[in-house]
Amino acid sequence: MRWWDIDPVLELERDLFPEDAWSRGMFWSELAHSRGPGATRRYVVAEEGGRIVGYAGLTTSGAEGDDGAAPAADVQTIAVTRDHWGTGLGSRLLTELLRAATAFECVEVMLECRVDNVRAQKLYERFGFEVIGVRRGYYQPGNVDALVMRLTDPSASVTPDNPVNGVQGTEIHG
Repeated sequence: MRWWDIDPVLELERDLFPEDAWSRGMFWSELAHSRGPGATRRYVVAEEGGRIVGYAGLTTSGAEGDDGAAPAADVQTIAVTRDHWGTGLGSRLLTELLRAATAFECVEVMLECRVDNVRAQKLYERFGFEVIGVRRGYYQPGNVDALVMRLTDPSASVTPDNPVNGVQGTEIHG
């Protein structure tokens, strides 16, 4: 994702997440940390025919800490246009994020998922994420709970033994 993608991403964000959509400033802030040698973020967009049909983002805790703890990653967002639901695009976006987590040498990936978003929960479970807790009232202003999910060893989810089929005509750009 680049700065020029923010406006079309915001349109999709507001359509899919009307109550708790991210702001332009939130995307700018994330992208500010996604380039260069000290990058701790990875954001990608999926395009089809010049139209953004999905996007996803991941943040990491950075390099190994002073305490010797290995870095971890957190999936910040994944979104796919309704007309691409069920096409495998969400899997492709998640695969890109897990590849980034592996490149960042993260030993685990965390995320929050709305308790009422069964479609997303099934996607994450297919990749090996497990529910480890609940955050009450996490999504505001709707006061919707979030499942906290964790994947240990993200590199195991993006091996040739676990291929992800592509979506015809859709390109992923970082």
